[in-house]
Amino acid sequence: MIHVRGLTKRVVQPGKKPRTLLEGIDLQIEAGTLFGLIGPGASGKSVLLKMLTGLMRPDTGEVSIEGEDITKASELRLQEIRKRIGMLFQNNALFDHMTVGENIAFPLRRLFALPESEIESRIAERLDCVALSGFQARMPSGLSGGQKKRVGVARATVTRAPIVFYDEPAAGLDPVTSQKIFDLLRKEQRAAGATVVMVSSDLDRLLTVTDRVGMLHRGQLVFQGTTEEAKTTMDPLVRQFVHGLGEGPL
Repeated sequence: MIHVRGLTKRVVQPGKKPRTLLEGIDLQIEAGTLFGLIGPGASGKSVLLKMLTGLMRPDTGEVSIEGEDITKASELRLQEIRKRIGMLFQNNALFDHMTVGENIAFPLRRLFALPESEIESRIAERLDCVALSGFQARMPSGLSGGQKKRVGVARATVTRAPIVFYDEPAAGLDPVTSQKIFDLLRKEQRAAGATVVMVSSDLDRLLTVTDRVGMLHRGQLVFQGTTEEAKTTMDPLVRQFVHGLGEGPL
């Protein structure tokens, strides 16, 4: 379970008023849930995701992962906690100088002391799951956008982490490829029983795979509930965003 209480983050720049990125966020994500985080641009989605992974610390509040408040954890302790977390960044973050196999193996070699035979076995298993069997020796420069995303998914899940975060997993992809990526993520989540938090601007496809949804607006959490509740709510702000009703600027 992921539990967020009273999370607030502001930035202060010389000569300017403090800018609030997140304010008073209370959020609960049950274990085994695929949770979608939505909202307009600059609403705080990526900032919240960084706090859930411990990459950014809040000014106030706490983030508990499996009962442990990571906002108070030392860097050494965070390294241990991150062994239980997988992450797919928005730009895939593949290393251009590494092969596909080396990219997927990176978190295993960085976080765990495993024999090479185990690492190679996991690489092959992950590539098979994302329909890229035999791609170990390929370089990222020779992959399509959809293939790079699938390699990113393989790397995010190779440690068999119980919690996985995805930041815009289908950004820049055509609608057909985008749906395939979302379907793959849902399949992987169900197979592993993982807790997944996904940020995406592709609402049409995101809402086909999520169990629950949270919406941020101007740094505040204005909605959290089931996907069906997000689609049918009468809250004008949520309805406008989810259905694109064009009732004025968000």
